[in-house]
Amino acid sequence: MILLVGLGNPGDKYIRTRHNIGFMAVDEIAQAHGFGPEKSKHQGVIREGTIGTEKVIALKPQTYMNESGRAVAAVAQFYKIRPAEIIVFHDELDLAPGRMRTKSGGGHAGHNGLRSIHAHIGESYRRVRLGIGHPGDKSKVSGYVLHDFAKADADWIGPLLAAIGRETSWLVKGDDQRFQTAVAQGLNIPKKDGKLGKNEGKLPKADAKPVKIVAKPPDSDDGPFAALKRIIKGT
Repeated sequence: MILLVGLGNPGDKYIRTRHNIGFMAVDEIAQAHGFGPEKSKHQGVIREGTIGTEKVIALKPQTYMNESGRAVAAVAQFYKIRPAEIIVFHDELDLAPGRMRTKSGGGHAGHNGLRSIHAHIGESYRRVRLGIGHPGDKSKVSGYVLHDFAKADADWIGPLLAAIGRETSWLVKGDDQRFQTAVAQGLNIPKKDGKLGKNEGKLPKADAKPVKIVAKPPDSDDGPFAALKRIIKGT
């Protein structure tokens, strides 16, 4: 069994904030793979389903970011899930918006959600680091992560989360590197002269010129990006 954990804060006040991109990721995965309805239990909101032949639980802790480890530990203990079978999706200041990296073990780098998880289950779990960029000044970090995404951010968040949803089977199989590569390739960044460019699958850094993404969300309100677009745009 695999436990997918999205980090964030509960409540409408935080639903569109940068700190909640982990919630957005597990919601997209659960939707893409037809997970069951949400249930409130173990200090969190969970959805159960299967990816391939593996049973998977998607968890959004409702303990607020700084106490995320309480919900993770409760679910892991109840279902007897080992740390190596836990994958945490979280916001990452040290990656440019739209960039994604996987990691297994190691420190928490000051992230309060990870710090809490470390305290409850140790550091041997896996992570998916979702870049949100850095405000440039350490004193501004708290306000930055708790601020809503800009409307324009929907242009990269939509394709990124959709690619994560499509390619999560690689994570479930334990092939984190293949997952990372597949997501990057799935973003469909235009190639130069038909050749694989050095920025293939990578969204631009915060100070770079915008790059047009080929895989646009459909216009229909019923498309897979509709709910996400409404969250980011606040409609």
